[in-house]
Amino acid sequence: MQVVTVVSAVFGARCSVLVDDDGSCVVVDAGAGVMDDVLALVAERDLRPAAVLATHGHVDHTWDAGRLSAALDVPVVLHAADVYRLADPFGTLGLLGSAAGPTHDPSGPLAQALVATGVDPASYTAPQRVEPFGAVDDVRSADTLLELGSLRIVARHAPGHTEGSTLYLLGALAFTGDVLFAGSVGRTDLPGGHDATMQRTLREVVATLPPETVVVPGHGPTTDIATELVHNPYLARL
Repeated sequence: MQVVTVVSAVFGARCSVLVDDDGSCVVVDAGAGVMDDVLALVAERDLRPAAVLATHGHVDHTWDAGRLSAALDVPVVLHAADVYRLADPFGTLGLLGSAAGPTHDPSGPLAQALVATGVDPASYTAPQRVEPFGAVDDVRSADTLLELGSLRIVARHAPGHTEGSTLYLLGALAFTGDVLFAGSVGRTDLPGGHDATMQRTLREVVATLPPETVVVPGHGPTTDIATELVHNPYLARL
């Protein structure tokens, strides 16, 4: 199995394409501007996409998910608790308060980051094919086994950054989205974030992963659990 990384120009969000030996593949976190590179990779290697996964519903990780899902004819898969974010990516970040449909704040940092890369903040397309897992009202859902093509991926609910934040586990790899970074963790001050829940996730979900687990975060460099348990101040103090 190979992991191909495409980094979005918007906040450096990290999109990972998981490619199995038989050509099956899954896209994790399709941020803004990654679609062309992902489609080129799929065509060049004659890959067979099975899904577009989202570690959580924040728009810097899902901007291209809808269009990529349509282009590849595969579903967008994420935890049920974050599905609501896909319909109103800016409003659910608290940039405009509540909103009935896709909205944007043209003066906000997210909209400015999109514009700087040539992306129109009003051009967002919500996914039409969404396959949620887990339960909306669970503080901690049970693991879900996702069988996607030849890939068997464990989805482990890890709320705190958002209600539906999820770790995707594949062998010795953990795709952590904005739950865990090298030397840091995801913020909890945005709508849907909750510090006490994040602390529980770090203690009961993240810190209990095998030390040799390789962490592929949603932003920044790859790391591993052993390193983070010693050097990440948010884990070292647990």
